[in-house]
Amino acid sequence: MNLALRSILLRIAVALACVVAPWAAVAASTPYQLGIYYYPGWSPGVKGPTEPDTWSSIKPYAKDREPMLGWYRDDKAVTLDRQLGWMSDAGISFVIFDWYWENAKPATQTAVLAYLAAAQRTKVKYSLMWANHTAEPKTLGEWDALVDFWLANHFKRPEYLRIDNKPVMFVFSPDVLRSQATAMGTTTAAMLTRARARASAAGVPGIYFVLGVVASQFWVRDFAFNSGFDALSAYNYHFGIAGEDSTRTPYSKSYDELDQYYRMQWNWIVKYSKLPYFVPMTAGWDRTPWGGSSQPGHDNSVSTPATFEAHLRAGKALMDANPDKTKRIGVLCCWNEYGEGSIIEPTKKFGMQYLERIQDVFVP
Repeated sequence: MNLALRSILLRIAVALACVVAPWAAVAASTPYQLGIYYYPGWSPGVKGPTEPDTWSSIKPYAKDREPMLGWYRDDKAVTLDRQLGWMSDAGISFVIFDWYWENAKPATQTAVLAYLAAAQRTKVKYSLMWANHTAEPKTLGEWDALVDFWLANHFKRPEYLRIDNKPVMFVFSPDVLRSQATAMGTTTAAMLTRARARASAAGVPGIYFVLGVVASQFWVRDFAFNSGFDALSAYNYHFGIAGEDSTRTPYSKSYDELDQYYRMQWNWIVKYSKLPYFVPMTAGWDRTPWGGSSQPGHDNSVSTPATFEAHLRAGKALMDANPDKTKRIGVLCCWNEYGEGSIIEPTKKFGMQYLERIQDVFVP
């Protein structure tokens, strides 16, 4: 059944089953919860005055990368309404906005603000992925201010994703967080404890922290567990590794290789992690519009709809074989990483094919 017909049927079912919270009916139709990362870089000036048109580096590659919506603005609720409708119809239950904190305030938050103004937000929950590869926080006071912003602006919203009744915060980089904690004279564990205490004081029952990791013995079994993270996942992988550095592969040079490297990391983490693992899956990698990758050949790691489907089926099989460890939660990279070649949203080249593959695999 194609996506258009399924979309009509799903919308009818949703309307009949749940008027107040339509997203619940779609979620109830499948045992899987799928999230998707959203890069918020597509509105004028979002990258500063030196790049007023953020699509300028993508437009030369329009044959492969022009969105079905055209060169849209992600600061408009009408854009998010269309995108959220597509996500919901494909079985995606939450969107994870890449989120940055610079100069004591949020940066590049146009898309999440548009989400909060979109009527379709009731169909798809949202979360944030703290893209913590900036210089802040440098002090515990700055950390407190960052956490307080989450609490005041996101964690209490009814649309915000929760697990065990706790708002979910994805964290991009473990090594940066560890280095920042050390520079502040503290530990990552103490930072998370401090954040959860502030949440509790604000009437929020904790924070569910999900750490992005590769399949490294240190990061998975030592750092993440001992620091008090609740679960593991990743934004994306570029190579394979299974515990020790000696097992690390070169960067992928094809999507088939990238898929195998993902499976290598999945299998090791599921086997050896003490924490739940939300299975990361990818549409691929090709950073050519943004200057290319430092590793020769890595930019050949882009999927087709067919190879993407095979990758999804492998991820689903992992969830089915390990329902307790994975909670049958998967995260997809990415909705709209046009500069890095990980694109799942409808494009003029592929139409709805990537969303149809997600629906075929995960929605009964």
